[in-house]
Amino acid sequence: MDTLVLELEERMEKAFNSLLNNFSKTRSGRANTAALDGISIDYYGASTPIKQLCNISVPEPRLIVVQPWDKTSLPLIEKAILASNMGITPDNDGKVIRLPFQPLTEEIRRNIVKQIKKMAEEAKIEIRNIRRAGNDAAKKMQKNSEISEDDLKLVQKDIQEITDTWINKISDAAKTKETEIMEV
Repeated sequence: MDTLVLELEERMEKAFNSLLNNFSKTRSGRANTAALDGISIDYYGASTPIKQLCNISVPEPRLIVVQPWDKTSLPLIEKAILASNMGITPDNDGKVIRLPFQPLTEEIRRNIVKQIKKMAEEAKIEIRNIRRAGNDAAKKMQKNSEISEDDLKLVQKDIQEITDTWINKISDAAKTKETEIMEV
Protein backbone atom coordinates (compact mmCIF):
# COMPACT_ATOMS: atom_id res chain seq x y z
CA MET A 1 0.00 0.00 0.00
CA ASP A 2 2.76 2.45 0.95
CA THR A 3 4.86 1.26 -1.97
CA LEU A 4 1.98 2.17 -4.32
CA VAL A 5 1.86 5.74 -2.98
CA LEU A 6 5.66 6.08 -3.14
CA GLU A 7 5.75 4.75 -6.69
CA LEU A 8 3.04 7.21 -7.76
CA GLU A 9 4.84 10.12 -6.12
CA GLU A 10 8.06 9.12 -7.91
CA ARG A 11 6.24 9.05 -11.26
CA MET A 12 4.68 12.46 -10.53
CA GLU A 13 8.09 13.88 -9.65
CA LYS A 14 9.47 12.63 -12.98
CA ALA A 15 6.58 14.32 -14.82
CA PHE A 16 7.32 17.57 -12.96
CA ASN A 17 11.06 17.37 -13.69
CA SER A 18 10.28 16.77 -17.35
CA LEU A 19 8.18 19.94 -17.36
CA LEU A 20 11.00 21.93 -15.75
CA ASN A 21 13.39 20.58 -18.39
CA ASN A 22 11.01 21.76 -21.13
CA PHE A 23 10.71 25.15 -19.43
CA SER A 24 14.50 25.52 -19.38
CA LYS A 25 14.60 24.99 -23.15
CA THR A 26 11.89 27.60 -23.76
CA ARG A 27 13.23 30.85 -25.12
CA SER A 28 12.87 33.68 -22.64
CA GLY A 29 14.85 36.52 -24.22
CA ARG A 30 17.75 35.76 -21.93
CA ALA A 31 20.76 33.69 -22.85
CA ASN A 32 20.51 30.20 -21.40
CA THR A 33 22.94 27.40 -22.19
CA ALA A 34 20.03 24.91 -22.01
CA ALA A 35 19.06 26.21 -25.46
CA LEU A 36 21.99 24.17 -26.83
CA ASP A 37 21.11 20.92 -25.03
CA GLY A 38 19.52 19.11 -27.96
CA ILE A 39 22.12 20.08 -30.56
CA SER A 40 24.64 17.50 -31.75
CA ILE A 41 27.17 17.34 -34.60
CA ASP A 42 28.77 14.48 -36.49
CA TYR A 43 32.23 14.61 -34.94
CA TYR A 44 34.64 12.00 -36.36
CA GLY A 45 31.77 9.69 -37.23
CA ALA A 46 29.94 9.94 -33.90
CA SER A 47 26.94 12.10 -33.10
CA THR A 48 28.28 14.26 -30.28
CA PRO A 49 26.43 16.94 -28.26
CA ILE A 50 28.14 20.29 -28.74
CA LYS A 51 28.29 20.72 -24.98
CA GLN A 52 30.93 17.95 -24.99
CA LEU A 53 33.04 19.72 -27.62
CA CYS A 54 33.08 23.29 -26.34
CA ASN A 55 33.35 25.68 -23.50
CA ILE A 56 29.95 27.42 -23.36
CA SER A 57 29.59 30.63 -21.38
CA VAL A 58 27.12 33.46 -20.86
CA PRO A 59 29.25 36.63 -20.48
CA GLU A 60 26.20 38.92 -20.83
CA PRO A 61 22.48 38.37 -20.18
CA ARG A 62 21.71 38.25 -23.92
CA LEU A 63 24.80 36.46 -25.27
CA ILE A 64 26.10 32.89 -25.34
CA VAL A 65 29.70 32.29 -26.36
CA VAL A 66 30.61 28.85 -27.76
CA GLN A 67 34.35 28.19 -27.79
CA PRO A 68 35.24 24.77 -29.25
CA TRP A 69 38.38 23.03 -28.07
CA ASP A 70 38.98 21.81 -31.63
CA LYS A 71 38.80 24.85 -33.94
CA THR A 72 38.16 22.59 -36.97
CA SER A 73 34.72 21.77 -35.55
CA LEU A 74 33.65 25.45 -35.60
CA PRO A 75 31.87 25.30 -39.01
CA LEU A 76 30.08 22.07 -38.02
CA ILE A 77 28.86 23.64 -34.79
CA GLU A 78 27.70 26.76 -36.63
CA LYS A 79 25.75 24.62 -39.15
CA ALA A 80 24.15 22.58 -36.36
CA ILE A 81 23.02 25.74 -34.55
CA LEU A 82 21.54 27.15 -37.76
CA ALA A 83 19.80 23.84 -38.49
CA SER A 84 18.28 23.71 -34.99
CA ASN A 85 15.88 26.57 -35.79
CA MET A 86 16.58 28.36 -32.51
CA GLY A 87 15.79 31.66 -34.18
CA ILE A 88 19.31 32.90 -33.46
CA THR A 89 21.93 33.62 -36.10
CA PRO A 90 25.39 32.54 -34.96
CA ASP A 91 28.26 34.99 -35.35
CA ASN A 92 31.46 33.05 -36.19
CA ASP A 93 34.73 34.99 -35.93
CA GLY A 94 36.98 31.97 -36.58
CA LYS A 95 37.75 31.38 -32.90
CA VAL A 96 34.37 31.45 -31.15
CA ILE A 97 30.69 31.52 -32.04
CA ARG A 98 28.57 34.22 -30.47
CA LEU A 99 24.82 33.70 -30.14
CA PRO A 100 23.12 37.06 -29.55
CA PHE A 101 19.59 36.81 -28.11
CA GLN A 102 17.38 39.63 -29.35
CA PRO A 103 14.87 41.17 -26.95
CA LEU A 104 11.47 39.56 -27.40
CA THR A 105 8.56 41.55 -28.75
CA GLU A 106 5.30 41.69 -26.79
CA GLU A 107 3.60 39.41 -29.33
CA ILE A 108 6.36 36.79 -29.13
CA ARG A 109 6.26 36.95 -25.32
CA ARG A 110 2.50 36.30 -25.34
CA ASN A 111 2.95 33.33 -27.70
CA ILE A 112 5.66 31.87 -25.47
CA VAL A 113 3.40 32.30 -22.42
CA LYS A 114 0.69 30.37 -24.31
CA GLN A 115 3.21 27.56 -24.91
CA ILE A 116 4.16 27.60 -21.21
CA LYS A 117 0.50 27.31 -20.18
CA LYS A 118 -0.02 24.46 -22.65
CA MET A 119 3.04 22.58 -21.33
CA ALA A 120 1.84 23.09 -17.74
CA GLU A 121 -1.65 21.82 -18.59
CA GLU A 122 -0.19 18.74 -20.30
CA ALA A 123 1.91 18.04 -17.19
CA LYS A 124 -1.19 18.40 -14.98
CA ILE A 125 -3.04 15.93 -17.22
CA GLU A 126 -0.13 13.51 -16.87
CA ILE A 127 -0.28 13.88 -13.06
CA ARG A 128 -4.03 13.20 -13.12
CA ASN A 129 -3.49 10.12 -15.29
CA ILE A 130 -0.96 8.83 -12.76
CA ARG A 131 -3.53 9.46 -10.00
CA ARG A 132 -6.18 7.53 -11.93
CA ALA A 133 -3.79 4.60 -12.44
CA GLY A 134 -2.99 4.63 -8.71
CA ASN A 135 -6.65 4.68 -7.73
CA ASP A 136 -7.37 1.83 -10.13
CA ALA A 137 -4.49 -0.21 -8.66
CA ALA A 138 -5.78 0.46 -5.11
CA LYS A 139 -9.32 -0.61 -6.08
CA LYS A 140 -7.91 -3.78 -7.61
CA MET A 141 -5.99 -4.49 -4.41
CA GLN A 142 -9.21 -4.04 -2.41
CA LYS A 143 -11.15 -6.24 -4.83
CA ASN A 144 -8.51 -8.96 -4.43
CA SER A 145 -8.86 -8.63 -0.63
CA GLU A 146 -5.27 -7.38 -0.27
CA ILE A 147 -6.46 -4.25 1.57
CA SER A 148 -9.64 -3.37 3.44
CA GLU A 149 -12.21 -0.77 2.34
CA ASP A 150 -10.94 1.60 5.04
CA ASP A 151 -7.39 1.19 3.75
CA LEU A 152 -8.65 1.89 0.23
CA LYS A 153 -10.11 5.20 1.39
CA LEU A 154 -6.86 6.10 3.16
CA VAL A 155 -4.79 5.27 0.08
CA GLN A 156 -7.11 7.28 -2.16
CA LYS A 157 -6.84 10.23 0.26
CA ASP A 158 -3.02 9.98 0.20
CA ILE A 159 -3.02 9.76 -3.60
CA GLN A 160 -5.22 12.85 -3.85
CA GLU A 161 -2.95 14.79 -1.46
CA ILE A 162 0.21 14.07 -3.45
CA THR A 163 -1.68 14.85 -6.67
CA ASP A 164 -2.73 18.24 -5.29
CA THR A 165 0.84 18.93 -4.16
CA TRP A 166 2.32 18.23 -7.61
CA ILE A 167 -0.45 20.16 -9.42
CA ASN A 168 0.32 23.18 -7.20
CA LYS A 169 4.05 22.84 -7.90
CA ILE A 170 3.33 22.81 -11.64
CA SER A 171 1.14 25.92 -11.33
CA ASP A 172 3.82 27.73 -9.32
CA ALA A 173 6.56 26.81 -11.81
CA ALA A 174 4.40 27.98 -14.73
CA LYS A 175 3.67 31.32 -13.00
CA THR A 176 7.37 31.83 -12.29
CA LYS A 177 8.30 31.10 -15.93
CA GLU A 178 5.51 33.40 -17.21
CA THR A 179 6.78 36.22 -14.99
CA GLU A 180 10.33 35.66 -16.27
CA ILE A 181 9.16 35.79 -19.89
CA MET A 182 6.94 38.86 -19.50
CA GLU A 183 9.76 40.75 -17.75
CA VAL A 184 11.13 43.40 -20.09
